[in-house]
Amino acid sequence: MTVLRTMLILSILAGPAAAAAPAVASLLPPPRAEALTRQLQAVVDDPAMPLPGLAVVAVRGGAVDYSHQFGNRRLAANGRPAAPLTPDTLFRIASISKFVTTLGAMKMVEQGRLDLDRDLGDYLGYRLRNPHFPDRAITLRMLLTHTSSLRDEGGFKWAPEVDLREVLLPGGRHYGQGAAWAKDHAPGAWFEYVNFNYGLVATVMERAGGQRFDRLMRELIFDPMGLKAGFYLADFAPARVDDVATLYRKREKDGDEAWDPSGPWVAQADDFGVEAPSAPPGLERYVIGSNGTLFGPQGSLRISANELGAIMLMLMHEGRHGGRHILAPKTIAAMLSRQWTASRDGGNGNGDSDNFRGLYHAWGLGNQHFVDASSPGPGRPRGDRLVEGGGFTGVGHLGWSWGLNALFAFDPLTKNGMIYVATGVGADPDLQPGRFSSESRFQERITDALYRGAIAAPAEEDKAGKAGKAATKN
Repeated sequence: MTVLRTMLILSILAGPAAAAAPAVASLLPPPRAEALTRQLQAVVDDPAMPLPGLAVVAVRGGAVDYSHQFGNRRLAANGRPAAPLTPDTLFRIASISKFVTTLGAMKMVEQGRLDLDRDLGDYLGYRLRNPHFPDRAITLRMLLTHTSSLRDEGGFKWAPEVDLREVLLPGGRHYGQGAAWAKDHAPGAWFEYVNFNYGLVATVMERAGGQRFDRLMRELIFDPMGLKAGFYLADFAPARVDDVATLYRKREKDGDEAWDPSGPWVAQADDFGVEAPSAPPGLERYVIGSNGTLFGPQGSLRISANELGAIMLMLMHEGRHGGRHILAPKTIAAMLSRQWTASRDGGNGNGDSDNFRGLYHAWGLGNQHFVDASSPGPGRPRGDRLVEGGGFTGVGHLGWSWGLNALFAFDPLTKNGMIYVATGVGADPDLQPGRFSSESRFQERITDALYRGAIAAPAEEDKAGKAGKAATKN
């Protein structure tokens, strides 16, 4: 890929021209781009699993080959017309927020303000221990690799007036029965995916940085990259709020109501056409460094698919973006390095690998390692495979929340990557299992189409072209 081509894509994704970017940005030959668009449109329109909106980005060899938006960011309701997805549409990106939060934490490690292996109590100002394993210090590395021994059973988000020490320390007002701590696995080795880890990451970042988490992320990552993304919507200008997609399902927002695939779409989150975002009551009394869960570091980032593409390109290109170094190459290498690999030696192995039907096989610092695992079951397929028949490995994160389904995954070696964000589901995904992974079938269809239509097929064409040139010379 030429330097000029990469600079052009970076400017399209996140530069000053972002507002004028076309609905379709593709470097694929037009017939191939059109075929891929038709294939993805068929996924969106599938009556068995309709999607209100879908945004995708495919990267090949370190440059964007295809970007497209389908459907609406807000459906017609109460006399309001539908609003289509655009390149600027922001999504509540669910757990991909964790990946982006990790970029900020790793920048602070790079700056020397945080240390991956230092006792977190040194930052928090109180002794942090799992009461069942009082001799084991807990570190930032453990939080980022989901090996801290924290659990979500006691909750993972609290109001502004709550200090997390009252949740974490025995005798605290919100400690209860100590459900925040594992009783059977000590910190440091056992993997269990836990949202609360990231509330504590944000709190430690605040203590070390002296600012609210959302503002730290602007300073560390978003502003240097020129991104509109943010963790705190009440600070967004009205035009940016209007860019945020509403999330939908064909079931009620709360309770155990059944899915109704033939019924109406029901807004689940970010329905800002009805009510604008507001600050949580009590925020004016919030004490920085007491409770970073408030800003949703585990799942409340609003960001566009194209901005995620800019982040992916930055990581592929040794931390460079728009002539600036956002992260040092050694920081990226550390973040993406393998920290935990599932093992079944000795019975239960070394983690809760059965969670999400065997989806997690390896982990880095704040990122899943997709190892291309697939098995038939029992009952339904299992594994992290992204392409039918295999062929794609990489790092990144998945996101699910309130109907949103999303993927951010790339191979640092080949510089190939895929991003998709679906803004809702029209049926129960658990009733439509995939053919080769733990994911649902519609998710497999999206990733398989992106890989075959925008990554694998052009690569094969390049090989054939080079072989033809060599034969001509001979």
